Amino acid sequence: MAGDRPIIVAGCARSGTTMLQLMLHAHPRIAIPPETRFVLTGYQRRREFGDLRDPARRNALARWIVDRPEHRFADLGLDPDRVAARITAGPGTLGSAFGTVFAAYAERFDKPRWGDKRPAYLQNLDVVRRLFPDAQIINVVRDGRDCVASLKEMSWHTQGLHATIAAWARAVDDARSAARRLDATQWHQLRYEDLVADPPTELAAVCAFLGEDYDPAMTEPAAVADVAVPGFKTWHRRTHAPVTTQRIRSWERRLSADEIALCEAALGSRLAECGYDLSGARRPARSGRLRYGWSAARHRLAPAKRAVQRAAVRLRAEPSVAYVPSPRRPS
Repeated sequence: MAGDRPIIVAGCARSGTTMLQLMLHAHPRIAIPPETRFVLTGYQRRREFGDLRDPARRNALARWIVDRPEHRFADLGLDPDRVAARITAGPGTLGSAFGTVFAAYAERFDKPRWGDKRPAYLQNLDVVRRLFPDAQIINVVRDGRDCVASLKEMSWHTQGLHATIAAWARAVDDARSAARRLDATQWHQLRYEDLVADPPTELAAVCAFLGEDYDPAMTEPAAVADVAVPGFKTWHRRTHAPVTTQRIRSWERRLSADEIALCEAALGSRLAECGYDLSGARRPARSGRLRYGWSAARHRLAPAKRAVQRAAVRLRAEPSVAYVPSPRRPS
């Protein structure tokens, strides 16, 4: 049943994933929490937690989730001891422990449906789908030049220009791969530019994908920003204002001529594939193209690395990590 399935929001960083998170959170049946940091790390460290059929092991995992500041559990506004007790009493899988946290967050708002948002999920869809096999994934695409321009201005972004451009290219490639592997009930993609230009139409399509009725409240994400975006995230200050098209093509004033030239040389075919026009910028310097090539190399190897990881999981015959629903109860 679509109405019971987890909702995962992904996309390149600074592509509009937070805005979509808030739009979904404004729906009367859906709660999407602020970004946390325990799902992917927890999956990577899953062997350390041992056999989660043992309640003591589940309790240790629960305390690992709720007690570590770097996991940002505190941003959810939940009682850590009550959530830890629910995880301990719940099903013995890693996905169930994570899902219990998100379900408790949804119950905080008296909503039946939960999800999660993090740009990095796009690079880790295999992990997401192992944890939440019936998840519905929504990918947000934004003009790569605007993503690069925005990332350059983020205090927390430490990658240089060439690696940043390569990250957007990888996001497009990962999305293309996912679209081939997943069907229309599992994968939905939309463009940031279309979403801000016509929120009702795009959000109605999102709701149709999710099997939910469209609600006009979704077009006013600022109404829930104070609740669903932590105050310290000053880079999301625009989420507290009405939806606007003013940031479309902002790269024209935020990137230099050299930066635009490099973006279009590196990303031209992908930009066109996603429906973005090129400016006709001159060819960038050879040194810039070479530096981009080095930065992009590890991204090009990512699909092969993931294939090896999938094969290793199959060979090890690991126990299931999939989410198992447990009875809904007050948070």
